[in-house]
Amino acid sequence: MSIAQNDSLKFECETGNYHTFCPISCVSWLYQKIEDSFFLVIGTKTCGYFLQNALGVMIFAEPRYAMAELEEADISAQLNDYKELKRLCLQIKQDRNPSVIVWIGTCTTEIIKMDLEGMAPRLEVEIGIPIVVARANGLDYAFTQGEDTVLAAMANRCPSKECNQDNDNSSKSVVKNTGETKTLDIMQGNEVLPISSDISVKNALTKMPSVLPQGSNLVQDFEQQEHPSLVLFGSLPSTVVSVLTLELNKQGINVAGWLPSQRYSDLPILGEDVYVCGVNPYLSRTAMTLMRRKKCKLINAPFPIGPDGTRAWVEKICQVFGIIPKGLEEREIKIWQSLEDYLSLVRGKSVFFMGDNLLEISLARFLTRCGMVVYECGVPYLDKRYQAAELNLLEKTCLEMNVPMPRIVEKPDNYYQVQRIRELQPDLVITGMALSNPLEARGITTKWSVEFTFAQIHGFSNSRDILELVTRPLRRNQIQHFSAKSLVKSTGVTKTLSRDVSLMN
Repeated sequence: MSIAQNDSLKFECETGNYHTFCPISCVSWLYQKIEDSFFLVIGTKTCGYFLQNALGVMIFAEPRYAMAELEEADISAQLNDYKELKRLCLQIKQDRNPSVIVWIGTCTTEIIKMDLEGMAPRLEVEIGIPIVVARANGLDYAFTQGEDTVLAAMANRCPSKECNQDNDNSSKSVVKNTGETKTLDIMQGNEVLPISSDISVKNALTKMPSVLPQGSNLVQDFEQQEHPSLVLFGSLPSTVVSVLTLELNKQGINVAGWLPSQRYSDLPILGEDVYVCGVNPYLSRTAMTLMRRKKCKLINAPFPIGPDGTRAWVEKICQVFGIIPKGLEEREIKIWQSLEDYLSLVRGKSVFFMGDNLLEISLARFLTRCGMVVYECGVPYLDKRYQAAELNLLEKTCLEMNVPMPRIVEKPDNYYQVQRIRELQPDLVITGMALSNPLEARGITTKWSVEFTFAQIHGFSNSRDILELVTRPLRRNQIQHFSAKSLVKSTGVTKTLSRDVSLMN
């Protein structure tokens, strides 16, 4: 089947269900990210079986999450939900004493209409621990959107900038804006040492007396404080957080905080003059909460997945803050050169995304830049406003690489997708675990999409990990094809020798 060349992306919406992992799976990485938290999943035995078996996590090994198992008496309203949840939360407080308890609602709590939001504030006052309610049910949300609901709920708990008071009396710099001029006061203890406003702040900092604390670099601090406050949102491993923060620091941009933070007590300060930027494409609800409830300004940038996406992400943030980025083009070229051993394997190959973890648009853009052709990009849910920059970069990448635009299908129907796969015959299908084995049995090469969710794929240096996952099934096919071909040749030689021996006899 031939693919027609289009000048713009084509969007479609089918009527398929969410053929994805359950959203409560977000517990498996969020409880590790927020170190002083405790997650309580309120659901049935099926939810517990899923966490125990599908994710391979030990819910009975007393980690920092647990199941509040709903039984027939709970569902039929014979028991008092409030008393039962209070008993469990008091037990959690006694055993673990977390800084926050996160209630994860499931499909069952939605169906029986449990008023979790109504019970949480009252119980929070009684036990003295904050309770955050997130409805990560599979009826309304896809796989990774479970994290989106949790972060949106936590965004409402972030302190406001107006209410935050800095009571630290140690030596620090205070920059004041007075009209068109800037003055600087150096505070040491209770003594204020003003500097005349007729000289530049930067020059004044370089001429400061020994009153400053030893080892302080106020010039660098001032240059990074000139731009507005920046908060990044999205759950990433600590190593990846450090790498992305360092990338921005190299451009003179200071990151004020991350949502979520490693500790609940370290949630970032938000307000009207705070800029926020996401690192994952499935956090549209969190972005909306930050804009509407906290009045933050959203930086709509592509996501830092792959060298091209990371460079575009940093450049967009620099553009908003009026900073000229340095060294990004050279850095991206070096990364692409280091990936050449993988690029030779995927160049000219075709890929088909069935849709599972909402990372499909970003991965499709990266693989297109690698030289692959994306036939279809299925995605369970697509917020065109939040992913506008990513969609524009995907379209631009297709034009630059001179390849057809992928077909983007929201809420795809698996029945029709299988038919399209049979017609297109792609070299690789990235799909959920449920459909992988049936497709493999029909001779179609597949890759589990869930592996991209749990792998470290953000930043310049992690691009190799993405290609390692993509090329693994392709390399496996090459090895099997080579082995089969060698077997055929050896079998043919054996038959020839046997025939010659029989003729001699």
